[in-house]
Amino acid sequence: MAKSHSPYSHFPVGAAIRADNGKIYAGANIENVAFPQGWCAETTAISLMIMDGGTQIVELAVIAERQAFVPPCGGCRQKIAEFALPEARIWLCDSVGPAQCHRLAELLPFGFSTDSLSL
Repeated sequence: MAKSHSPYSHFPVGAAIRADNGKIYAGANIENVAFPQGWCAETTAISLMIMDGGTQIVELAVIAERQAFVPPCGGCRQKIAEFALPEARIWLCDSVGPAQCHRLAELLPFGFSTDSLSL
């Protein structure tokens, strides 16, 4: 979260992934003046995981500076689902630490999957 680039929203967000390879990947939101072109903290962390050879999210934590218990946005929930099992734990944190825990299936009950594409 400390490395967030959020000059427009002033809403720093951080995320950390524990991947199947045992490594932790941290990310922060990075805004762009063309608002849809920025990306979320979860996206940054997922990108780092994939680029380092990680393949699966075991659990993920999200924290925001100005609001407690910020869940991943809808787009990030779908991105997380691409790399996590429905049982993966998503931790919503406040300034003290993890405060709530949800399974991905609870946060994205009817997400798109390869089954949706008939692959």
